[in-house]
Amino acid sequence: MHLKTVGTILTLAGVCIAVGSATAHDRRKKEEVWVASLAGTHEAPSSLSSPARGSFRAEIDEEAGTLTYRLSYEGFVAPVTVQQAHIHFGERHLVGGISVFLCSNLGNGPPGTPACPTESGTVTGTLNAAAVIGPAAQGIAAGEFTELVRAIRAGAGYANVHSSAFPAGEIRGQLERR
Repeated sequence: MHLKTVGTILTLAGVCIAVGSATAHDRRKKEEVWVASLAGTHEAPSSLSSPARGSFRAEIDEEAGTLTYRLSYEGFVAPVTVQQAHIHFGERHLVGGISVFLCSNLGNGPPGTPACPTESGTVTGTLNAAAVIGPAAQGIAAGEFTELVRAIRAGAGYANVHSSAFPAGEIRGQLERR
């Protein structure tokens, strides 16, 4: 092999490694993972004694303008006939308005809102600017995905599952960066 050919091969290998590292770095930079453990004791303004519990996981891809989520819950005692789940805009121990629907059995969510599993189960979905409904009274207008992301990053986002026994919310968890 000629010295010039070996140099070319080494240069190309270096470029491939650099591009691969940059691509992996860009992927890590784009997506953020947020989690919450949901329990009745986390409800506000008053904690609740409920055997129900849940978990929430979301990946925010700000570049794509999406929040992909997985909400699982179980342990509701009363039959669940009226149920919905949301991300609310509010700090820990404070009640805040609804920003996005995660699921609803009331038919009151934006188009494409999945149904909530009754009593226990898992719901998944991907939200974008069209899914953001507010809360306008707290400064987040409909469609403001960037404002929702800013609120979550500031520690002012929580997942909440509402039930027929506790329509204001039975289990709740503050979103935390993982």
